[in-house]
Amino acid sequence: MRLATWNVNSIRARVDRIVDFAVRESIDVLAMQEIKCKAEQFPFDAFHDAGYHVEAHGFSQWNGVAIASREPLTDVQTAFPGMPGFDKGSFGVDQPLEARALGATVGGVRVWSLYVPNGRALGDPHYDYKLEWLEALRGHVQASLEADPDLALALVGDFNIAPTDADNGDPAVVVGFATHVSHPERAAFAALEAAGLSDAVRPFVPTGYTYWDYKRLRFPRNEGMRIDFILGSHAFTNAVAGAAIHRDERKGEAPSDHVPVVVDLDFTSPEDDDDRPMIF
Repeated sequence: MRLATWNVNSIRARVDRIVDFAVRESIDVLAMQEIKCKAEQFPFDAFHDAGYHVEAHGFSQWNGVAIASREPLTDVQTAFPGMPGFDKGSFGVDQPLEARALGATVGGVRVWSLYVPNGRALGDPHYDYKLEWLEALRGHVQASLEADPDLALALVGDFNIAPTDADNGDPAVVVGFATHVSHPERAAFAALEAAGLSDAVRPFVPTGYTYWDYKRLRFPRNEGMRIDFILGSHAFTNAVAGAAIHRDERKGEAPSDHVPVVVDLDFTSPEDDDDRPMIF
């Protein structure tokens, strides 16, 4: 199985480019974030014509998540337990939920396409909302893996956190003054790892960013950030056979400010019969 995640920054503005990438790179499952449309506005036909099933979750021109898969998606959820909402500076489980999470099972893997809240600024209510959102996510991961330690679980998407200094090459994003690099955000990311997840990409791709601001020549100067991740449970990461960050997708006409992150999975083992079929 080849699994990818991509913050597409408007699916309708870039649908041809995204479908072309999925087909060209033989992507089996593509998780998308920031689709920026209602579910009924999603360009399903373009994906269907390319052989993909799609689940989309969006409410307006902001946020929104989707998953495209060559195999049917089952057990679809549009929120995880305890996920807080946000409205007019207030947040909590009693507030309207934003379209930031979409979970589905495909090929024996439980995949969550996630668009973690940005945080906006230190001290902003949206920053506290981000931390509460991440804590609820951590609780869901912990409960899921306690219930099934062998669950192949993947949390993929735009986490809006650069967990280490090596993940931040943007000179405008300074520890102590900006979101994405603050201690509480990094601690929340580490808590996901402590709950049983690990980075499936860095062992194969030791350097590189996944996001570059459109402004101030950030991309040609390579002043980016690594904020898009594929985090997996033990059962998932044990099956990862390779990974890539597709930096060149930041080039060309009207690119997203993020690029795809991809992992290849092989759930066979040396003891398996050579004729045993792959998941796809």
